[in-house]
Amino acid sequence: MEANRKQTPRTKKITLPVLPLRGLCVFPYMVLHFDVGRQKSVAALEQAMVGDQQIFLVAQTDTKTDNPQKDDLYTFGAVSKVKQLLKLPGGNIRVLVEGLYRARLVGIADNGKYYVGEVRKYANTAPEITPELEAMTRTAKDIFDEYLQMMSKTPQETVVSILNIKNPGEIADVIAANVFVNLEDKIAILEETDVVKRIEKLIVIMHREVEIARLEQDISDKVKRQLDKNQREYYLREQARIIQKELGDKDGIAAEVKAYKQKIAKTGIPEESAKKLCTDVDRLSKMPAGTSDSALLKTYLDMVLSLPWNVKTKESFNIERAKKTLDDDHYGLEKVKERILEFLSVRQLAKDVKGPVLCLVGPPGVGKTSIARSIAKALKKKYARMSLGGVRDEAEIRGHRKTYIGAMPGRIINALRNAGSGNAMILLDEIDKMSSDYKGDTASAMLEVLDAEQNFAFVDHYIEVPFDLSDVMFVTTANSLDAIPRPLLDRMEVIHLSSYTEYEKRQIAQRYLIPKQRSAHGITAAQLKIGEAAVSDIINYYTKESGVRNLERQIAAVCRKTARKIIEDGTKKINITPDNLEIFLGKRIYTYDRALENDEIGVATGLAWTYFGGDTLQIEVNIMDGKGELVLTGHLGDVMKESARAAISYIRSVAGQLGIPSDFHTRNDIHIHVPDGATPKDGPSAGITIATALISALMGRAVKKSVAMTGEITLRGRVLPIGGLKEKALAAYRAGIMSIIIPRENARDLEDIPQEIREKMIFILADTMDNVIINALLPASDTLGYHLLSGTADSFSEGAGLSQ
Repeated sequence: MEANRKQTPRTKKITLPVLPLRGLCVFPYMVLHFDVGRQKSVAALEQAMVGDQQIFLVAQTDTKTDNPQKDDLYTFGAVSKVKQLLKLPGGNIRVLVEGLYRARLVGIADNGKYYVGEVRKYANTAPEITPELEAMTRTAKDIFDEYLQMMSKTPQETVVSILNIKNPGEIADVIAANVFVNLEDKIAILEETDVVKRIEKLIVIMHREVEIARLEQDISDKVKRQLDKNQREYYLREQARIIQKELGDKDGIAAEVKAYKQKIAKTGIPEESAKKLCTDVDRLSKMPAGTSDSALLKTYLDMVLSLPWNVKTKESFNIERAKKTLDDDHYGLEKVKERILEFLSVRQLAKDVKGPVLCLVGPPGVGKTSIARSIAKALKKKYARMSLGGVRDEAEIRGHRKTYIGAMPGRIINALRNAGSGNAMILLDEIDKMSSDYKGDTASAMLEVLDAEQNFAFVDHYIEVPFDLSDVMFVTTANSLDAIPRPLLDRMEVIHLSSYTEYEKRQIAQRYLIPKQRSAHGITAAQLKIGEAAVSDIINYYTKESGVRNLERQIAAVCRKTARKIIEDGTKKINITPDNLEIFLGKRIYTYDRALENDEIGVATGLAWTYFGGDTLQIEVNIMDGKGELVLTGHLGDVMKESARAAISYIRSVAGQLGIPSDFHTRNDIHIHVPDGATPKDGPSAGITIATALISALMGRAVKKSVAMTGEITLRGRVLPIGGLKEKALAAYRAGIMSIIIPRENARDLEDIPQEIREKMIFILADTMDNVIINALLPASDTLGYHLLSGTADSFSEGAGLSQ
């Protein structure tokens, strides 16, 4: 052993350019090429080519370091000869080097251009071959040969050349350079200058590499036995599965399959559906673990098994409790409450009655969505809400087929899954806002959902098995029925919710909104009181809506101002009245038309329905000399323009009876105007109002200021029924008009008007325009200037002038 050490003499120190390597280790007798890109490394190569082409190659301990210092380099490297340089695009150089002998780095310096190192070289000497060294060399060759039999990655010519090497030191270097993967293992061989110890280290490391190769071979053999020709693409994934099994995962997919089948048996899924799911589970058991197909199938099974197949909540049929719950949560909405109580009554008599499909139609803010929550609370049903506004893809309702990437169930199935009950109440909000495009018609997809004859076997494209929706109570909401297709509307029971009256809004504010906002702002009833008169002013002058959303916002604004006064000014109690309301809410935002101050010729008061409730509108008529031109202004729609023409045709047909010249339509221009021109106006209900204003202007008889009217006119002068009578009557009452002319057929709608208002007003029922004229126009003797209407063109003009 001592002799061997003497045969590796150290020579004197030499100075060479240094080239740090990333992830590479160069051995003596080794020829390899690599690319060089760092400027100092390129400069070191160029310096080596100037001299004897020798350079010191040493590996970095950290490959991420760009400017390594001595501590960042391994101690040993190889003095190598640069055999070839090839410049590459981008400034890099491909270099071919040959390792000459190992050397130890004694010191290193940076001259600004490249690294210069002082190294001590160790010559390649042939040691004395002792029996011990010979045995160790043969052992190393045998282990290497065994390794090559398992791993056929080394080229054959390299194998032959290695086995023919006689020098033990060279054998160790060449094997380490061609077999070892780990850089630390290579450095361990390179740093060993003693040949015997180098062979010993080689044998230890080779033994470990052989064991690793044997384990890899065992894993590979196990995988191959489990794969057929069609499964070779899953080779790497199977390797991972076998490794998991070696680590102790004994159950694998079998446990999942068993758990799925147990869930299928427990969930109460119908027999046919259960068979289909069991087939999918069996298919899962044959899939390789970790594949995308198995992950998708497991997601599908988890989704289907999470549905409430046999889960139903116990409903409450207590009518008194339900009535109290609905009354506590909402004021008014009597039709909705009555329908729910009827459903409960029927449910007690017939246990198997199916859930109704209600459609609550009304303007925004009247409580359609919130009453749905109260219905679920009253019936003790689980509640789920899904908004249909803007939904235009049929797959949103029916789901996507699970073969698509990112497939998922439709909203109906998802809502039931979230509710966790098969007899939940689902609110389909804004059903009139659905649309359709090239992906399908969502309204058509909803037909099966809402049809009691079909929804007991609703099939979502994703779950692919029928699901019973017959016990689900569906409640839909809409602002208008116009956008809902007829077949879909036919499957729903429509309940109209009208706008709140001022009285109802006042009650809602006092009972619900004010206490709610006081609590939300930390204010007590003793600190803030809002009187009824102040609430009425908020309703009339700071909001203009059919519901109470803006009313609640204005009350919240009052509470915020109150909170600030309490904190900043130390105010103990604030009482809101009409006198101080502007301090809290600013100047009035809205004004309402009041009744005309005088009886006027050519001006009649009509009534209109809007989304914000009812409103009054003044229809003005001017008769002027001309050529029979009809001018209609005020942003009128086509239907309203047609009503004006129909009124003129009617007047022409009865001109003789009314004492109007028969040629008035050719000798005069007629201008009909409806003020507030920026607001679009349409509909037939202004027909009798236009006719009355025209007759007033033509006859010179003033229209009573205390009368408003609504109704459609025909060419024969009949008065046809209209809609929105409740809102129109409330608008007249708010404007101070206590007499309303309405179509006789609308008498049935009078009961919808609140009793406290109905008792204060006079409703005149009219069949024809004769009834309207008698009740709307003042007698000729009471009208100033009536005598000027003598039948001449001039008299029409002067009479019209008096109406201004």
